Amino acid sequence: MQYRKFGSTDWQVSEIAFGAWQIGGDWGAVDDAESIRTLLYAYEKGINFVDTAELYGHGHSEEVIGQSLKQWQGDKVYVATKAQPTVWPDPDDDAPQMRGRYPQWHLRNNVEQSLRRLQVERLDLFQLHCWVADGTQALDWLETLNALRQEGKIDQIGVSIRDYRPEEGIDLAKLGLAASIQVVFNLFEQRPAGALFQAGGQTDTAFIARVPLDSGSLTGSWTRDTYAAWAPGSVPHLLFRDERFGDTFARVEKLKALCAPYYPTLAEAAMRYILSEPRVATVIPGMTNPAEVNMNAVYSDGAAFPAALKAQLAEHLWVRNYYK
Repeated sequence: MQYRKFGSTDWQVSEIAFGAWQIGGDWGAVDDAESIRTLLYAYEKGINFVDTAELYGHGHSEEVIGQSLKQWQGDKVYVATKAQPTVWPDPDDDAPQMRGRYPQWHLRNNVEQSLRRLQVERLDLFQLHCWVADGTQALDWLETLNALRQEGKIDQIGVSIRDYRPEEGIDLAKLGLAASIQVVFNLFEQRPAGALFQAGGQTDTAFIARVPLDSGSLTGSWTRDTYAAWAPGSVPHLLFRDERFGDTFARVEKLKALCAPYYPTLAEAAMRYILSEPRVATVIPGMTNPAEVNMNAVYSDGAAFPAALKAQLAEHLWVRNYYK
């Protein structure tokens, strides 16, 4: 496992991290014992960064991670969690207001609940699950989080940018108000590698790449019948509803053909593409069993990404928002 410096902190984090949304139960039925076994296996493989949130299974993901940490006897594992806003902004709102979405009472309550569920005395990275650009001026959220840092309840502050809106984090990155920014970055959503990552380079902001496999499409394992197998109401069933599954499937098939001369699977091309960006501190694929841990961990070997392939992939940038 390769490690990278986490922005301006002194952390050295595994460049492959554990995305823990799936073990919360929102993607389908889960076995907590299996989830704990998978987490412990990931720690043994050198993965030392886990990303979760109160939203994932209404705190269940945090609880499972907390149980795994109690059983782990090895080196430090950094856990990043998130607080959702009191009201989520409308996906169609291009200029939502930040003030009021993270009031002091709300953030303090979220921190206390996350501490309890994770069974820790301090949260390594506490993130706002929804960041909007107005937050660089409406700073009530930052005042509260800095107070919680002084009290020793959180170590570092991070934010998660709204899906498919990387431009909303540029000013935040320039100002360096947060230690880290989490953003969708993959073979389709390539825009963060431009202005956002450049801005973060000025302030040594750490970037966490989420949705690296586009919620499953970039594994390359889909067939035309995949959608019918998903449980109604599950996250993938919602994300790829109506014509979205067919549109995505067609684009994935083109990517598979493009990447085939370079990599045996599209998943490998997708993960290595993200790791080729030096501003990415870590990438958080979801994992639900040891086999998936092995599949992702093997990509952390420092191998260079083919320049010719990267140039061709630029034509496959796809701007869309599945939450609209």
